[in-house]
Amino acid sequence: MGARTKARKRAADLLFEAEQRRWDAVRLLRDRIETPVSESPVPQYAADIVEGVVAHRERIDELLETYSNGWTIERMPAVDRALLRIGAWEILFNDDVPDAVAIDEAVDLAAQLSTDDSPSFVNGLLGRIVELKPTLLI
Repeated sequence: MGARTKARKRAADLLFEAEQRRWDAVRLLRDRIETPVSESPVPQYAADIVEGVVAHRERIDELLETYSNGWTIERMPAVDRALLRIGAWEILFNDDVPDAVAIDEAVDLAAQLSTDDSPSFVNGLLGRIVELKPTLLI
């Protein structure tokens, strides 16, 4: 597993945990950096993802809900929400990651961490975001 893949998984874990505990994700991130709960430190890219998702969360959630064909954010499995937010942030706000890579990584993590239907749902929704990207960033 590559360094960025591990960072994405760590970011997903942090976003998921923060949401489940109803904590601020950036505060949780800072706590994990200052007082690690595992032997491996939080990768810088995981921190970048968490901070980026939090900074753009309102817009990301609005887009995910708009283009998810009747699924509200709350109805989506929590793991899927975290992965979709990461993928959408990478697609829309991180020019260092090719769109296809952002989708592939989110789909792979959905296959590992979520339901049997999640990979196709994540793929379809992020694919739609990519299709509409030129009109979304106006």
